[in-house]
Amino acid sequence: MLEQLLSRLASALLVMFGVCTLVFLLIHLVPGDPVEVMLGEGARPADRAALRATLGLDRPLGVQYLDYLSGLVRLDLGTSLHAQRPVTHLLAERVGPTLELAIAALLLAVIIAIPLGVLAARHQGGAIDRGAMGFSLLGAAIPNFWLGPILILVFSLWLGWTPVSGREGAGSLILPAVTLGTGLAAVLARMVRSSLLEVLGEDYIRTARAKGLSPTAVLWRHALRNAWLPILTLIGLQFGALLGGAVVTETVFAWPGLGSLLIEAIQTRDYPLVQASVLVISLTYLAVNRATDLLYTAIDPRIRLP
Repeated sequence: MLEQLLSRLASALLVMFGVCTLVFLLIHLVPGDPVEVMLGEGARPADRAALRATLGLDRPLGVQYLDYLSGLVRLDLGTSLHAQRPVTHLLAERVGPTLELAIAALLLAVIIAIPLGVLAARHQGGAIDRGAMGFSLLGAAIPNFWLGPILILVFSLWLGWTPVSGREGAGSLILPAVTLGTGLAAVLARMVRSSLLEVLGEDYIRTARAKGLSPTAVLWRHALRNAWLPILTLIGLQFGALLGGAVVTETVFAWPGLGSLLIEAIQTRDYPLVQASVLVISLTYLAVNRATDLLYTAIDPRIRLP
């Protein structure tokens, strides 16, 4: 068990090192100069050179890379080139809104998808199954950048029920959560249905039916419990993506989360902020995946075997 934990920790560190290196190289090699963004195209060459020296961008790329790695070892993510504030402070301000939106969207997706997938599996081939899968197909096909503005147009501008954008109370959370949760629910409902249909053909399900258990008890107490592993995997991946920042949705609704922060940092060529944002997103994915692995053992004890 200890060897497995050490192996997973080593693989996670290797992945993080690769991500940090790749992001550092990409952000420094793509066209664009943060000094030009900060001073404008009409700045004098002497002013540009002075600012570049102040920010440390005049040093060789290898030296900047080693300084970046040494800062990570000291848990120092640097200072934002544009805002001139510690990157950790900027990230701390954005993590809360992203976590709030991610939890709301995932809860909405689970509340919609689990009953919908169970009903579709129970009535396989019937009208309920076709309707549920039709909704799933429609939800997966509609992009967030289209659904978000439509929801704003209907519920904010026409009906006036919710704020147009921003984060101003609970009402402003509804439309972004619906925009994200609808697409997640569509994919999750199909997974619930397919997992249940696979489990419903097992011998122990036929035994439970032969013992006189009701179809509802067989479906919810036996089939769904044993179909949870692929469903949990998908939920973990979706939650990791949401915590990493739903870039499109946060941009559409001007939601002050990690996704919108990353877009702002890329536009201003804020190297330390881009690198730190991607690092946080990567750590989130790894943490959620590891937590999902631990939940496997609680759902299916057979996974505890060496």
